[in-house]
Amino acid sequence: MERELALEVVRVTEMAALASSHWLGRGKKNEADGAATNAMRTMFDTINMRGTVVIGEGELDEAPMLYIGEKLGHAESTGPEVDVAVDPLEGTTIVAKGHNNAMSVVAIGDRGTLLHAPDMYMMKMAVGKRAAGKIHLNDPVEKMIEVVAQANGKRIQDVTVIIQERERHQEIINAVREKGARVKLFGDGDVGAAIAACMPQTGIDLFLGIGGAPEGVISAAAIKCLDGDMQAQLRPQNEAERQRCIKMGLKDPEQLLTLSDLVKGDDAIFAATGVSDGELLKGVRYLGDDLVETDSIVMRAKTKTIRFVRALHNLTQKQYLIGR
Repeated sequence: MERELALEVVRVTEMAALASSHWLGRGKKNEADGAATNAMRTMFDTINMRGTVVIGEGELDEAPMLYIGEKLGHAESTGPEVDVAVDPLEGTTIVAKGHNNAMSVVAIGDRGTLLHAPDMYMMKMAVGKRAAGKIHLNDPVEKMIEVVAQANGKRIQDVTVIIQERERHQEIINAVREKGARVKLFGDGDVGAAIAACMPQTGIDLFLGIGGAPEGVISAAAIKCLDGDMQAQLRPQNEAERQRCIKMGLKDPEQLLTLSDLVKGDDAIFAATGVSDGELLKGVRYLGDDLVETDSIVMRAKTKTIRFVRALHNLTQKQYLIGR
């Protein structure tokens, strides 16, 4: 992939975040998601790449744009052939309620490198660079905590495990607390939570739990850029879901998926822009006089470069994108 692609992709997440931020706290999650999707799709048409959506808004009959298999990039592009995984608005309910941790995210890899993950549950574990390769998804939670404590130079009581607040995770939550470590609960938006476990400045040591498989692949692209580690396992709920896994190329739907299974090769690009304030990024801020500020991160695995991008946008120049 070309180096310039990383900076082009962040423009895509910026526009999606701007578009959806208009709906923050208005109780309309579908409108917020639609605005983000429209803006993201429009911006993709300006990029010099030949992209194919492998993780998107659904199948062709489920989504009018950014559907799986859709071609992205401007019409006369001679740019690289790439896989594209998108979540125009990670946290539609978050935005509707005006809560924290909503983001617009995109992951890109060379053609054929991103796992075609079906829209179903996936058990996921993520850790940062220091603990990479030292724990296994099937390890007891207590052992995971001991390993990350040693790897990160912390006492057990100073270890923080981030877990989605769901009834299905109560056993994990109880085990963490009984071990003496801390639990940080979050509502929606597990891409940001998984990435936070790989960035020392967040104070989070381990991400663990069951969430969406598409979000798992997007997270994996970022974690590869951060030299962290991730393991996962799909959790099909019925035979129809198992057959869908097989159709999408996984002969054994319940196999252990390593970071290299989720994102093959040595390169990937990840970009995200905050819609509302979160662990990684600040949300979109309306400053008055038609000025809006965005906070983004863009990373590339091959170079291990991580850029934080603070941008000022003039709304009078972007009316056609953000519907104002």
